[in-house]
Amino acid sequence: MQVVVTGATSFIGAATVKKLMEAGHRVFAVVRPASSNMKHLETIEAGNTPGSLSICPLDLAEIRTLHGFLADAWVHIGWDGAGSDNRTKRDVQQRNVTYALDAVEAAAALGCHRFLFTGSQAEYGVWHQTVAEDTPCHPVSEYGKAKVDFCEKAKILCKQKNMEYIHTRIYSVYGPGDHPYSLVQSCLRTFLEGGSMKLGECTQNWNFLYIDDAAAALVSLLTEAPAGVYNIGSSDTRPLRSYIEEMYALCGYRGSYSYGERPQNAEGPADLMPDISRILRETSWRPARTFAEGIYETLHSLREDPAGNKPL
Repeated sequence: MQVVVTGATSFIGAATVKKLMEAGHRVFAVVRPASSNMKHLETIEAGNTPGSLSICPLDLAEIRTLHGFLADAWVHIGWDGAGSDNRTKRDVQQRNVTYALDAVEAAAALGCHRFLFTGSQAEYGVWHQTVAEDTPCHPVSEYGKAKVDFCEKAKILCKQKNMEYIHTRIYSVYGPGDHPYSLVQSCLRTFLEGGSMKLGECTQNWNFLYIDDAAAALVSLLTEAPAGVYNIGSSDTRPLRSYIEEMYALCGYRGSYSYGERPQNAEGPADLMPDISRILRETSWRPARTFAEGIYETLHSLREDPAGNKPL
């Protein structure tokens, strides 16, 4: 297939581009012209079939101008303001809804028959039980509200454009290349440096999924699954403190950590307990790495600093 991917230099975007290319698909990667991660895509291209990656420098605000080729499918990952500081800003989040709806129009104009959108577990809001795709959405943050808003509008628009719509709700993804201020990256860096990690209460249940598994899930849904909504997470749901303790142990018990030192994030005190039975039923995808295996990979990337700085 010929696949358009927006947000192609992001954490999940770059991994998805890599998985698509490894599966033999041609990728049109839409990236911000000023993106500092463009070289990462060039590295991915070097390891795959020449000509299987086309880089399209374009801001999301101009996505309707994308033209000059035909495509089979569109993966929309690009979303400005996904960081915690912007998750409570309605204007920022609603602007992304507009951009994403523009992307649906652009996809239809290019001949796409499938449109996959990367939503979030934040759409569900605060639940303290296992959450399936038909669980009512009561988002707390403007980020979660915007993702729900787009889902409802995209279902209608994609039907009008004769495109199948796949909506994913992704849980906590971690691994090499993640934002340095993510929980996993912060813990590992702090522990390796022998520092003190100050955490929130961390009393909720959590679910982590390794980056390669998340990208593989997106590719499987795009190529195998019928239209609909799908949770993407791992089969390892447990208390968040258990994850913290495991990371501490895998770092050799270096440094320290303490609970109750930080406020709740923008999504509130939700338990992340996804029911992933639908994606397991509708695709051949299965999570390939345990949390420990993913942490070992992440630690390796931190210790082998690609910038040539002093290893951690």
